[in-house]
Amino acid sequence: MNAMRSLNGASSSQPQFSAKRSRSSILEIDFWLPSKIEAISPTVDRLMQQIERSQCVPGKEFDVELALREALGNAVVHGNKEDPKKKVHIRCRCGPGKGISIIVTDQGKGFDFGKVLADDLTADPAGAHGHGIQLMKAYMDEVHFTGRGSEVHMRKRSRNTPRS
Repeated sequence: MNAMRSLNGASSSQPQFSAKRSRSSILEIDFWLPSKIEAISPTVDRLMQQIERSQCVPGKEFDVELALREALGNAVVHGNKEDPKKKVHIRCRCGPGKGISIIVTDQGKGFDFGKVLADDLTADPAGAHGHGIQLMKAYMDEVHFTGRGSEVHMRKRSRNTPRS
């Protein structure tokens, strides 16, 4: 895969997409998304085409797509506050029958994910906040946050992939 770009290196206004397959059919994706809501759907569509071709989670593509849409929406809207100067970094690794690992990183200040996860929803249960995290947790096998909440790690195992 091309060398990973630092968050500071994402200055271009055009999305930067890099997908590489290794000799062992492992798909690695490294992508920068502009902080625009309208960029989410085309990006997810493009990523899902690559993921479906890789056959890493056969029959579970819907789960991955839903979680990916939620993670990108949270990163663009809540993390980067739709700031056009900020980007969202998406990294993905998957292989046939091996499951998929996705990392979404925004350039925002983060959030208190411990509080949100402990409450199961945010302090505003009647509002629209916190439900995306619950959906990600429901549809992926593993979800955790790092970087003060500005980075989400998600994993979906294939039916044949044992727990690690």
